[in-house]
Amino acid sequence: MSKLKWDEVGKRFFETGVDHGVLYVPDVTGEYATGVPWNGLTTVTESPSGAESNKQYADNQVYLNLVSAEEFSATVEAFTYPDEFEQFDGSAELDAGVYIGQQARKPFGLSYRSLIGNDLEGQDAGYKLHLVYGCLAAPSERARATVNDSPEAMGLSWELSTTPVAVGTIAGKEYRPTAHLTIDSTKVDAAALAAIEEVLYGKDATVAPDPVAPAVVARLPLPAEVYEIVTAVV
Repeated sequence: MSKLKWDEVGKRFFETGVDHGVLYVPDVTGEYATGVPWNGLTTVTESPSGAESNKQYADNQVYLNLVSAEEFSATVEAFTYPDEFEQFDGSAELDAGVYIGQQARKPFGLSYRSLIGNDLEGQDAGYKLHLVYGCLAAPSERARATVNDSPEAMGLSWELSTTPVAVGTIAGKEYRPTAHLTIDSTKVDAAALAAIEEVLYGKDATVAPDPVAPAVVARLPLPAEVYEIVTAVV
């Protein structure tokens, strides 16, 4: 075994940025069947919680150490949001341009991308795709201030809680439900990554060369399908 080395050239990795935000609207079956771009996304703060130690004592010593269930929550900040998000933010449209608040909030799906950088390629070393399931947005305050000599766009913010979705048995191993899945472009096969992104972001119809390829509607695949897409392409 060779001696450990730190901070070698090309291995000084870091993460930065957030972009390619997509809101996924569930259909009547609960599948995240339609994706729309979320413009103006500025920050996604991931806030996992739980997994707390709960020691059990017997015979005057620690007998076992139980760990509480882990939950995933996040804070999303943006300058704007897609019209489709209104229904998930407790609003309903009575008529074109007429909205009422304090309505039932519905769950939705979300994806976004963070950049991977290193000392050689800067921010272009790769990226991570983040898929979040079962999101529920809590009400948030909005500060509307007068325009002055240093105007700023009003920032919007939502606290998201999540309900995990089933993962099931993959490659003979049973996994617990999850609300957050990550795909690392520096480790996933390029063809598999392209196939995943086609599902997440959709694809325009093509007429040439033959045969004609229909358009692909953006949607959010569940964890088991993500695995199937990746392994099928590889």
